[in-house]
Amino acid sequence: MPAERAGYTVTMFLIDTSPSMGKLRTVQLPPGPNNEERTSEITRLEWALQFVKLKIQEMIYNGRKTDQCGVIVFGSEDTNNIINEQNGGYENVSDYIPIAQPNAATLSKLDALKATDIYGDPLDAIIVGIHTQAVHLASKKTWTRKIVLITDGESPIELEDWEATVDKMNSLNVSMTIVGVDFDSENFGYVEANKTEMKKTNEAFFHEFISKVDNGIVGTCEEALQETARPDIKQTKSALMGTLLRLGDVDTKADEAFELVVKTSKCTAMSRPKSWKKFAVRETNPRESSQDEDAEIDMEDDKAETAKVAYAQLKMRSEYYVEQGGEADAEDDVKMEDDDEILLDKRKGKDKEVRLPSEEENTPHLEKVEREELIRGFKYGTTYAPCPDGQFPRLNTRKGIDICGFFLAKNFRRELSMGEIQYVWADPNSAKQQAAFSSIVQAMYEKDAIAIARWVTKDGMDCKMGVLTPVVWDEVDCLLWAQMPFADDVRKYTFASLDHLVNKKGEVLTEHPFIPTEEQLDAMDNFVDAMDLMDAGDKDEEGTKQAMFHCAVVSDLSANPLPPPHPELLKYFDTPKRVLKRSRDALEECKNVLKVKQVPKKVARTRKDGHALAQDEDDNLLLEGKEPSLHHDMSQIQISEAPSPDNVKAKASVENSETEEEDEEEELLLDKVKKRATSPSAAPRKNQPLPTPARSMSPEIDPGRAPDRIIGSTYPLADFKKNIAQGDVVTKAVEDLAAVIIEIAMRPFSSRRHTELIECMQFLRETALLEDEIDAWNAFLVNLKDKCTSEPGNQEFWSEVKGVGRGLSLISNKEAKQNGGTSKVSESGSINVRSIRYYK
Repeated sequence: MPAERAGYTVTMFLIDTSPSMGKLRTVQLPPGPNNEERTSEITRLEWALQFVKLKIQEMIYNGRKTDQCGVIVFGSEDTNNIINEQNGGYENVSDYIPIAQPNAATLSKLDALKATDIYGDPLDAIIVGIHTQAVHLASKKTWTRKIVLITDGESPIELEDWEATVDKMNSLNVSMTIVGVDFDSENFGYVEANKTEMKKTNEAFFHEFISKVDNGIVGTCEEALQETARPDIKQTKSALMGTLLRLGDVDTKADEAFELVVKTSKCTAMSRPKSWKKFAVRETNPRESSQDEDAEIDMEDDKAETAKVAYAQLKMRSEYYVEQGGEADAEDDVKMEDDDEILLDKRKGKDKEVRLPSEEENTPHLEKVEREELIRGFKYGTTYAPCPDGQFPRLNTRKGIDICGFFLAKNFRRELSMGEIQYVWADPNSAKQQAAFSSIVQAMYEKDAIAIARWVTKDGMDCKMGVLTPVVWDEVDCLLWAQMPFADDVRKYTFASLDHLVNKKGEVLTEHPFIPTEEQLDAMDNFVDAMDLMDAGDKDEEGTKQAMFHCAVVSDLSANPLPPPHPELLKYFDTPKRVLKRSRDALEECKNVLKVKQVPKKVARTRKDGHALAQDEDDNLLLEGKEPSLHHDMSQIQISEAPSPDNVKAKASVENSETEEEDEEEELLLDKVKKRATSPSAAPRKNQPLPTPARSMSPEIDPGRAPDRIIGSTYPLADFKKNIAQGDVVTKAVEDLAAVIIEIAMRPFSSRRHTELIECMQFLRETALLEDEIDAWNAFLVNLKDKCTSEPGNQEFWSEVKGVGRGLSLISNKEAKQNGGTSKVSESGSINVRSIRYYK
């Protein structure tokens, strides 16, 4: 998609308000709380205006003054347009909203539109829109001109000399969009039934009209509303800014220096969320209406309220006060309010900080100070330096980019790059400048060098330091500017090396559990490469756009709730199946090489003699001297002594600690251990009855999960569904559930769980069919048959499996192809497990 200039656009919306636009239609709403279907009846005009309001709301959200729009209504009861005033004609076409930057009032005016009893000509509205747009832009030839026609095609059209209108649009480079209510669309798959002859004729004309326009499109309203929620990427074209590129001192040593005229533009731009404005309700009464021009009072309706509620924007207001503490506070000691800068009182030659009064402090002697009586000051160490001019003198800098030196690209520290990236181009109007600039870029590119440069955007402005990187393309050469920090802005932090370990003897270790081997590194590289998303989907599947505010389209959110996100946006939330399938082998290799095992969660157990929970292993190291936490149901106080440091050291020595860092860390932690003094209140009291001991806590149910499995035997189906929801352990979950089903079926008294196992097998088969685990299911079913029919086996369970029938049979190749997979089992072999036919 070619880059489009941000803003500088005038869009004319031509809206049809003919009688046919007042017909009701049924619109589907999002499902209710209980997933019940909901519908709503609105007019064609209200439905079509949702598209217009979404487009205008986007302009309001962007907040560009150069993004303007206007609304022209055809089929209105009155006539108000610029052509009618000059030459007459073009009846029932009204300039409803003049061209300007849209705001909230624009949306309110659109809500007031209603269908009339008069038909309007769409072609008249197009001509009025073109002329109104041309008069407004006048000599602004670089602005983008757009026209959007909203109609249902039920109004009569005067087709005389419509080709001249198309020629005028092409000469002015006007783009045309026709949004038809219930228009037929082959791409969207919609065809309206029982269409009138008038609409068929007009719809065919609109398609012919758009075919003659250089930049035009026609579509149905439902598709247009869906496309407004589609995430897309919008490329904008940055304006070129002129500056100078210098190397050497052009003033004193002109023979050894040069100066080129260059242009700069943005390569990347930081995108920040829009700021929100705060509004509050402001009520006025008839007495104040004469003084407040913004207040409006409705006196026509007797039942209306006496005052109309209006919303006013809240703005920040600052007031400055000085404490007057008398003679004892002559020095006027005050507290600092802002760390960066303060305001100093310059009356009577004294420098005093000024702060706002606090409600908590009892400061009755406060004197208000005007801002003109204050001067700005900056914190410098523990003192404050006043700055009467508001800022300190700037360096005498000169506009331009000065190259300070060159260095090899391999020495560039990528993590130091900060801020946005800028293009540096040669002057497009001078071939000599382009040749000189290209020679510099080519030389830097061949030497693999990067330039360090100093950029001053305007004379007297602060300078920025950065690097210039050469970029050589097929048709143009340029430099990329990246800002770099000053030395004072870089903070250095020292961390222990991840791949350089030294033992107590000072020897460098080459083999250690903390040092990855070449095999482990290769396995991880393969896994990372397999998770690459660059070829996971089509090339147009990138970029997202912030969703529009739903409340800008509908007035009642309860009657018209927020619709679900666009499917194009939801697909970015899940990992592509192509990537998951491609990375399975690499993931299994990583698990085997790195010896990854799932660590079961430790269950807190109650002590036999009391009511305190068991301590973690790390409590002895990090929380030495801390009392064990007590359960909230305990009615007896349990006092336990902390283990001695010797015991802790003995325990730590048993564990395998192979690095010097671990030993030193333990010693440091143990040196900080403090003995806890026994509280006198904890001593047992005499002649006091013993408290009643509390009941022990019920232990948590064992999930029955083996160390190398993610599916337990206690709740296998729940564990399987939980892991399937994650999306990246499907293969492992299928294998583990199959093994768990066989284990449970082979146990004694397994007949009590036959129904549960059948349910697990049905869900497992469905998952294997959808997740392309067909071979795993077929192998599991054959293995289950062998286990059940052999001794001791479980012939009863196998009979129940066969009784289910097709729902638990082998997956044939025909069934697999219907779901996008393949199987080695034929259709006849899927019925009987014994006769399996494989394709060669």
